[in-house]
Amino acid sequence: MKWQVFPNGPMCSIRRALMLWLVPLFLAVGTIGAVVSYWSFSRMVNMFMDEQMQQLATALSDNRGAQPASLDAERVFKWGAYVVQTYDVGGAPKVTTWPELKLGLQATPGFHDVEQDGRSWRVYTLPAYQPGSQAVQVVQSEGFRAKLAAERAGAAIAPILLLIPLSMFALWCVARAMSRALQDIGRQAAQQDEHTISELSVKNIPSEIEPLVQSFNSLLRRLRDAFATQRRFVQDAAHELRTPIAAIGLQVENMRQHVNCVEAADRFGQLEAGVRRAQRLVDQLLRLSRQEAAGADGPAIVDLRTQLRESMNTLIGLADQRGIDLGFVGNEQNAPIPLHCAAGDLRSLLDNLIENALRYTPEGGVVDVRLLQDQGRVAVEVVDTGPGIPQEMLPRVFDRFFRVPGNGVNGSGLGLAIAQAAAQRSGLLLTLRNRQDRSGLIARIEAAA
Repeated sequence: MKWQVFPNGPMCSIRRALMLWLVPLFLAVGTIGAVVSYWSFSRMVNMFMDEQMQQLATALSDNRGAQPASLDAERVFKWGAYVVQTYDVGGAPKVTTWPELKLGLQATPGFHDVEQDGRSWRVYTLPAYQPGSQAVQVVQSEGFRAKLAAERAGAAIAPILLLIPLSMFALWCVARAMSRALQDIGRQAAQQDEHTISELSVKNIPSEIEPLVQSFNSLLRRLRDAFATQRRFVQDAAHELRTPIAAIGLQVENMRQHVNCVEAADRFGQLEAGVRRAQRLVDQLLRLSRQEAAGADGPAIVDLRTQLRESMNTLIGLADQRGIDLGFVGNEQNAPIPLHCAAGDLRSLLDNLIENALRYTPEGGVVDVRLLQDQGRVAVEVVDTGPGIPQEMLPRVFDRFFRVPGNGVNGSGLGLAIAQAAAQRSGLLLTLRNRQDRSGLIARIEAAA
């Protein structure tokens, strides 16, 4: 099983991973430092106190006339005063500075740890080592020694304990700054599209992240070149095909008067339909290449109402040719409706939707362009009386070159794809739905949520 620094789920984060691994390490270092400091100071205190007890016992053993001062419990336990006990040659007690301590003379000389009445005592016993001397026993509270060692260790470890939360806070701030740098890079990358591909800025980013950004920039340069090559190819191919296809269409039109038999007329009609379809495909490819290059114009404030009128005036000839009633539904006010988008994109979007409705609506049908305004929200609907689109095929109609089978209309399958791309660049939402009152389709444009 592979060990992972960044596990899946909520812990898959640089900040959380740093805190997950380094905070326990800081706490462990602080704990170990406290234990080591306590052990070191405890050993130091014990060595110092033991030496003091030994010197005091030696001095009192030789100076039998010395009488240490009496003690009370506060001095014994709070201040760690030495309790002195002296004994005669026979081991009988002579003098004690704190009579409440009922501790007999230890059998062996040297240091002892003794439990008496639930308390721990450190005892040093010095027997009478020459004639005329006396046995001396010096006692000190072990609790006082532990308290003193803890105080000294606490004073030594306090800066470290204060440094731990400060280090954790500094670590969190650094991790947050790194995360923001990565998020800024992500936002720059998210703003890229096929028309505005630019390299990501490497200014004010950590040096560890710079190779990643440079690799992104290299990928973006290749992607930009690929899009440019694709647009040039489509535009060049469409331009190269337009002239010969137009010549073929002209020759086919000139040949119509020479077609006499019925069978030849049927096949000639199929040939004409194919030529018209090829001409429309070339026109759509040219429109697509121009639209994909329109992003260079940049967004501007465009009047939706004016653009609707221009698109309808442009296509009124196609509507008259097919006998379709093309009408506008909405208030007749002249107040402008501003949209922040590229004018070419909005024009392409409206032209394609209206033209698509005119081509798929049978002759004598109706196409209404509705301008809807409700509480500051604006929407445009293009409603036709055509055959509509099968419900199961609606998700696919925005794919390039997809055509609904069986509708009998010569199309290229690019119109709705062009309209969808233009809507997305304009920050608009394009949706299609079938009419409920009769056959037909409703194409709706509104501001994206």
